[in-house]
Amino acid sequence: MTNDKKMVTITDKALSKINHLMQDAELDGSYFLRVSVKGGGCSGLSYNLDFDNEIKKGDQFFEDKGVRLALDMKSFLYLAGTELDFSDGLNGKGFNFHNPNATRTCGCGESFSV
Repeated sequence: MTNDKKMVTITDKALSKINHLMQDAELDGSYFLRVSVKGGGCSGLSYNLDFDNEIKKGDQFFEDKGVRLALDMKSFLYLAGTELDFSDGLNGKGFNFHNPNATRTCGCGESFSV
């Protein structure tokens, strides 16, 4: 296991939402949360979250608060040290990424650049 500064971590609010989504989708314990980065968005790179149960070559695995997280190597380089949060407030609902590697983010918080 790597140290916390290189891990992707989740907040308690994100944990609650992830567990709720997994229960709603009736996913078993073989599924994990795949966190990735892809080209696009107004700042150049965008975040992607999905449930997956297929391990891909080069995947990096972490566990935080009982949730298994998988990142491909490219995404890991961009997301090391990131905290995944969830907001359900009036100013926007959804997952938020607190990424120390981002030098610029867009107004919606769904894309970034380094």
